[in-house]
Amino acid sequence: MPENRAHRGGRTIRLAVAIIPAASKAPAEDPVVFMTGGPGGDAIGDIPFLVDAGVNRDRDLIVMAQRGTLYSQPNLACPEIDRFYAAAVGLRYDAPSTGRLLTRAAKTCRDRLTADGIELSAYNTTENAADFADLRKALGIHRWNVYGYSYGTDLALTFLRRHPQGIRSVAIDSVVPTQIVSLPWTWDSAREGIGAIFAACEAQPRCKSRYPDLPLTLAEQVRRLEAQPLRLTAQPPGGGKPVKVVLDGGALVNLLVANAVPAVDVPAALDELAHGRPERFAQARAAGATPVIGEFAHGMTQSVACSEWVPGYSRSDLLKAGRRAFPGWPDTVLAQAPQLPFEHDVCRVWNVPDRTSVQRVATVSKVPTLIVSGTFDAKTGARWGPYTGRTLRRSTAVQIPGVGHWVVPQSPCAQSVLASFLTHATVPDTSCVAGLAPRPFTITPDPESA
Repeated sequence: MPENRAHRGGRTIRLAVAIIPAASKAPAEDPVVFMTGGPGGDAIGDIPFLVDAGVNRDRDLIVMAQRGTLYSQPNLACPEIDRFYAAAVGLRYDAPSTGRLLTRAAKTCRDRLTADGIELSAYNTTENAADFADLRKALGIHRWNVYGYSYGTDLALTFLRRHPQGIRSVAIDSVVPTQIVSLPWTWDSAREGIGAIFAACEAQPRCKSRYPDLPLTLAEQVRRLEAQPLRLTAQPPGGGKPVKVVLDGGALVNLLVANAVPAVDVPAALDELAHGRPERFAQARAAGATPVIGEFAHGMTQSVACSEWVPGYSRSDLLKAGRRAFPGWPDTVLAQAPQLPFEHDVCRVWNVPDRTSVQRVATVSKVPTLIVSGTFDAKTGARWGPYTGRTLRRSTAVQIPGVGHWVVPQSPCAQSVLASFLTHATVPDTSCVAGLAPRPFTITPDPESA
């Protein structure tokens, strides 16, 4: 592929493609092409999840490593940032000194990549979508179906808007709306996803009785930990030597947004934390100490985020959004976007041009579209699915109760709906959704009644 299609005869890049045959002996002719999340995620590594979810049941499945990611050339990996995150579990999450270390790591990575001749501004969603349009032509495919999750929904919506030719249907899972995605938007999703977990506990009598007023418990713990962080030693969940971790308010919130503690355990984990037993959260924090260096392409993350998500909103806008989402929480926590801390500082050194005028645009289409959201998703809130569907005239939106980010691999019902949609795109069978409810929450003994 061309690195930058505006430069004829310029540098080219190479993208890896895998084709997984359909499980059926008589597959449909139109395959499914998958768009992974991130930006910067490893699409090839997602293949086992897609196969286990039956995405290739009746159709061939095409998976391409997006530009700048693992198995593509060049790979915009940033080992410098990986090493920062490994060390950051032992630092205050939102301290200015932590931000300076992250910014320094990003600058070192940027300098190294640009010294290699990489044009970072070309690693954007417009070029990414054009890669998939060229892939369809290269494979000689007349019509195909698109399935994307998380950032892959941003990409799929862009693809549908700019390259509608040959698209039979689109399924988007855990939706990032192109027209509204920004740093302030992340606080809205965090409030919705965390609030849905608390509401589900409230709806279960045993959970409600055992863990009353979870929003107050969380607010108290965020304020307490931000004022007096816990410094602990915890073993990473995957094993290995115990590591030193710091649990402050910002770390706690981001562990919840990342679903680092399973949703069914969140009420119990918060109650334990409030009673001096922080082990569940400490262990979840320790998991970040052992990243696979180079697996996630942080350079692709920053090239997309800094050109498409960050511009147009100030630090003040971000803080105001945090205050609206969680009134009374410390400003030091609310000043950092969930999952994207110190992003204004990082983008200053990453230094790619503002692309929001071409990217922050709603997709309007008549192509049949399935929109799948999980009610416990604190990264991409469930309400943004129907919101996105307002301009997709032939869309079907479903919300799966009790499921977080990337729904289809976690939900047999969502798998059934997707399979039905791929067969009958305009009238998918969504009947299984009506009988769903969140799983029972973990109930631990009450220490005050022991």
